[in-house]
Amino acid sequence: MRFIVAIFTVFLLFSCEKKTEIEISSVEITPVFIDSLSIRAIQPLDENRVWFGADKGKVGLIDGDTPKLAVIKYGDSLLHFRSIAVTKEAVFVLSIANPAVLYKIGFNGSEATNIEEVFNEKDENVFYDSMKFWNDDEGIAIGDPVENCMSIIVTCDGGNSWSKIPCENLPKVEKGEAAFATSNSNIAIFGDNAWVATGGRKSRVMHTADKGKTWEIFDTPIVHGKAMTGIYSIDFRDENNGIVFGGNWEDKPFNEGNKAITKNGGKTWKLIANGKEPGYRSSVRYIPGTEGQGIVAVGSPGISFSGDGGKNWKELSKKGFYAIEFVNDSIAFASGNNIISRLVFRK
Repeated sequence: MRFIVAIFTVFLLFSCEKKTEIEISSVEITPVFIDSLSIRAIQPLDENRVWFGADKGKVGLIDGDTPKLAVIKYGDSLLHFRSIAVTKEAVFVLSIANPAVLYKIGFNGSEATNIEEVFNEKDENVFYDSMKFWNDDEGIAIGDPVENCMSIIVTCDGGNSWSKIPCENLPKVEKGEAAFATSNSNIAIFGDNAWVATGGRKSRVMHTADKGKTWEIFDTPIVHGKAMTGIYSIDFRDENNGIVFGGNWEDKPFNEGNKAITKNGGKTWKLIANGKEPGYRSSVRYIPGTEGQGIVAVGSPGISFSGDGGKNWKELSKKGFYAIEFVNDSIAFASGNNIISRLVFRK
């Protein structure tokens, strides 16, 4: 009898581990904002509201059918914003190229209240790519190397001030290794962890388990070696399980070595759907509430979906986007060339 009970218990454990495949048959795409902008940084607040940062100095909140827009000038220049993050009381936008300028925009829940510059870095090689917050006080932004390490700045006072982590406290990178500012998604955060994806000369993943105090770096099997190859996007659903996606921007149909998953916090990575569609994608996200089974990846070639954790994929639309961010298990916002759309995924 004891033996039978043991077998029954093991059977139950294995049964519980089996995950149900997620089904999505189509996606409904509704434009909510159209303008002559390159929009690569978005942050939804709910099903009807989404913040964005774009080129030409434009930052805005799309509130239902109402766009609330601002143009931020730095001297006589219009900056290009590709990084955005939102806390309870503020919105942050960070520009690419030289100078790198980070602005804090006060937000009372419906309107912007004030705009202030909270960080500025001048260097011919400066180029920031992505920004995230662990909580309302602590945040991180990453950029291409100025010296022999990635540029990483952090805040612990709600974004009022930012400090740059010295290179001696960061892993060294190779010449030609950097990051891609395509979708504000080459940082992933969970708990106290942050993962940073690189590309170009090398395709690797940097990891901190203590909000930036200490770092390690791991190799991945993602294609690399050329300027436009590597990891373009990373997402984690818990402290162990994550996905990276990218490819070769100059050969978008190429689908070998462009997507991989980890089950041990980024230490090792395994290619998925290798040599199968899709090819290049610039933004990948786990669908909330699907235990890692539902995944959507977008890029200029279209929208792709996997319902089995990345093993198999299907094309939902040829409509191209740069970035995607989910609100819940069926609604997301996506941004691209001249457009922000609301996406509704149908089973």
